[in-house]
Amino acid sequence: MIIIVYGYIRVSSVDQNIDRQMIAMQELDIPTKNLYIDKQSGKDFERTQYQKLLRKLKSGDLLYIMSIDRLGRNYEEIQEQWRILTKVKGTDICILDMPLLDTRNGKDLMGTFIADLVLQILSFVAQNERENIRKRQAEGIAAAKARGVRFGRPPHPLPDNFSETYAAWKDKKITLRQAANACEMPVATFYSKAVQSKV
Repeated sequence: MIIIVYGYIRVSSVDQNIDRQMIAMQELDIPTKNLYIDKQSGKDFERTQYQKLLRKLKSGDLLYIMSIDRLGRNYEEIQEQWRILTKVKGTDICILDMPLLDTRNGKDLMGTFIADLVLQILSFVAQNERENIRKRQAEGIAAAKARGVRFGRPPHPLPDNFSETYAAWKDKKITLRQAANACEMPVATFYSKAVQSKV
């Protein structure tokens, strides 16, 4: 039986650097054509390259991943994907920064038990860290707002003729669309500004 070796690399966004993971895979002499790289969040497994890899893998193949959080960050979904890869597909997995998570070792009951236990702990830690990051971000945004920091693009200044146009619309001298056109604004924007300003 021919064992094909694959590598899976993931970063959370397109501007993040994959070099560290690439170097690790190159040191293992994994052919470039067998490297699958996703540049998106690990919150779920709806990732183009991961799904392609999943279709390729077959029994006896070997998959290298740098760390468990590169596989994913959702505790239950990591567990499910691990089950699909190892039990359904029959693929071996080696997590490079956690030697205990190498399914080629300890294929007996005790080895499997230890690997499953370590996986549960690490995938829980990965999800917990993700939730902590989200919580810290929310707290940071709330603190910034409390200090008066405004998020998003600054609002465009109202056109010079807004007040008189608004007055004409309010007095039903012109329609909403006419008022919006006079101010060179979309209808919804004119209406929103009119409700907010009550000039």
